[in-house]
Amino acid sequence: MTKARTKIKIEREHHHFDASGKIAGRLATPIAILLMGKHKVSYQPHLDMGDFVEVENVSKLKLSGKKAEQKYYYRASGYPGGLKKIPISRLLKEKPQEVFRKTVFCMLPKNKLRKEMIKRLTFKIK
Repeated sequence: MTKARTKIKIEREHHHFDASGKIAGRLATPIAILLMGKHKVSYQPHLDMGDFVEVENVSKLKLSGKKAEQKYYYRASGYPGGLKKIPISRLLKEKPQEVFRKTVFCMLPKNKLRKEMIKRLTFKIK
């Protein structure tokens, strides 16, 4: 006997946030919850039920503590000695939306849905 599969209609809403003067992690937490869809009554962890989120004024974002001087993002080229380290302060000046995208990306569940969830995060550049 097979179970009948029901189609679930997902209704996505649009949310707007202003990042000016806010701390990155404190703003990223509610955004990650909206992208996952955990705020909905019909939340199911195996389905991508999240909403669209648009963030503006990302260049005016703040970091708490001494993160601006002490935190680094690392990349490896795959060759010996190919580890690159970029200070977050430099990346925040050049590409502030990438710093915030990485912050939110790490707060999403580590599964196959994460790439689809992060696609619904957009930035409004003025």
